Amino acid sequence: MRRLTDYRVLTFDCYGTLIDWKTVIWDALQPLIMRNRDAEVSRDAALLAFGQCESLQEQETPDLLYSELLARVHGRIADRLGMQTVPELDEAFGASVPDWPAFPDTADALRVLKRHFRLVILSNGA
Repeated sequence: MRRLTDYRVLTFDCYGTLIDWKTVIWDALQPLIMRNRDAEVSRDAALLAFGQCESLQEQETPDLLYSELLARVHGRIADRLGMQTVPELDEAFGASVPDWPAFPDTADALRVLKRHFRLVILSNGA
């Protein structure tokens, strides 16, 4: 059986591991939801739509910067949920990535791990 101390390098995904993407996606969708006040959209439905739309967009345009990809995803989410959007909302959603906060314990955990391992964070974001 291997122990954690048998390793010199740790790799892990950024979004979902370090960044609370479910909360930030839901928060970033609020301007769209507020624009479409008559639409009844649950958090679960919005996150499901995000996952499906993001996956399709990544397949169609794998070379896009993540911020550009997210802008397109936002438009797809609006379509899928029967809402109206405008380019400004799509672009703001895509530009929201730098504002996505880490989980509260992320920085401290990375500091501790960095003392013992090389850390490699994987991300499709840019």
